[in-house]
Amino acid sequence: MPNSPSDPSRHDLAVIGAGPAGLAAAVTAADLGLTVALLDAGDRPGGQYYRHPAPGLGAARPEALHHGWPAFAAREARLRAHEGAGRVAYLPGHHVWTVVPATGGGWTLHAAVGPEETRGTVTATAVLLATGAYERQLPFPGWTLPGVVGAGGAQAMLKAGLVLPGRRVVVAGSGPLLLAVAGSLAAAGARVPAVVEAASYLAYAGRVPALLRNPGKLAEGAVFGGALLRHQVRLLTRHAVVEAHGDDRVEAVTVARLDRDWRPVPGTGRRIPCDALAVGHGLVPQLELATGLGCETRLAADGTVALVLDGEQRTSVAGVWAAGETGGVGGAQLALTEGELAARSIATELAARPPQGTPRSGGTVRLVRRRDRLRAFAEAMGAAHRPGPGWTGWVTDGTDVCRCEEVPAGRIREAVTALGAQDPRTVKLLTRAGMGWCQGRMCGQAVAALAGADPQPERRPLSCPVPLGRLAELPPAEG
Repeated sequence: MPNSPSDPSRHDLAVIGAGPAGLAAAVTAADLGLTVALLDAGDRPGGQYYRHPAPGLGAARPEALHHGWPAFAAREARLRAHEGAGRVAYLPGHHVWTVVPATGGGWTLHAAVGPEETRGTVTATAVLLATGAYERQLPFPGWTLPGVVGAGGAQAMLKAGLVLPGRRVVVAGSGPLLLAVAGSLAAAGARVPAVVEAASYLAYAGRVPALLRNPGKLAEGAVFGGALLRHQVRLLTRHAVVEAHGDDRVEAVTVARLDRDWRPVPGTGRRIPCDALAVGHGLVPQLELATGLGCETRLAADGTVALVLDGEQRTSVAGVWAAGETGGVGGAQLALTEGELAARSIATELAARPPQGTPRSGGTVRLVRRRDRLRAFAEAMGAAHRPGPGWTGWVTDGTDVCRCEEVPAGRIREAVTALGAQDPRTVKLLTRAGMGWCQGRMCGQAVAALAGADPQPERRPLSCPVPLGRLAELPPAEG
């Protein structure tokens, strides 16, 4: 039988996150003979990318809303087979909030389990972080109106709930996710008057080698472009939504042309009626567990903070690997590849074979080549869609930046200009921006930009809010 979260027996590997990277790593590690615990905060495997309707909704073809569904379906089948054989303990509804060294070596993972947030504990020799990413939001006047949702959130509503955010939906922000979201919404019956892309696709011109090495990505882009043409969706590049209008709900947006630094060009604003706005500027790696462990980070090409990893997905902390968006946002294909590669690396190391100097198998060599090729494309994509410094020009002083604590941009600017704050942490201490329930996930990138600084990784002992009762239950050595 699979190990339960209360079972003191040690797993060879604990994988945190059951999205593309974590799922691929778990089944590959089990294929190679390791015992695996796969912990995920969600109720079903697949993560955000392969989010799919609950069985009760009766969706006849859940794969219709997904790109690359067969890759997920095959790995889910392997997961169920390994689970039945006792090689994988799949633990849904487990939100891991800390990872600490275990007595006798290895790691102990503490998780909040289910709606009652009871404490679950797993012990493993090695840990793989596959915690994914969340959306990057850049605030603008009116972004807190009902009907304004994240671009990824709109896609999640459609994939998981089979519902649309509105009937007339403007899709805006920056990054290739916008094309996929617009195509999905239009195919489901929404009217999409425009996709408003802040970057210019000409920015890819300087990355031709990375593009040519990934013809599949070019074909994928052509498919998305064809869907926009088919549904008569207008694509506005180097434009941004600079204001949303409405009383009880968004009723229209103002779109303006941007200069090369993303500053709105005066006199170019136009109003587009809509009843929903799906907006997002890419993704931000979710690193709370990694930084809590002390893993080294870097500034990625898209301006977000990502983990420093070696050629076999090891972090700077011995016994901890990472795969997928934690090492830099790159999409599902890259995540699947990195998950398999990390599993092979872990299996080799746990078999007590020297991790350095051991000849790689043909399968591993192919994975490394594919990883490097896809990672190069991800870096090109990130650089092309990285927000320019001028975007803060569309944020008025009265615009709330931190929604949890209702901190407006004017107060953040005052902390910088009048109180001498020079980094996001000082801004937080002076204004409470980032101290709310989301712990800066929504506002962190914006606060850093308004402070004139790069985003900074924060090292926290807990990756999410945890009831005090759960902390009181910890052994004295860990409390």
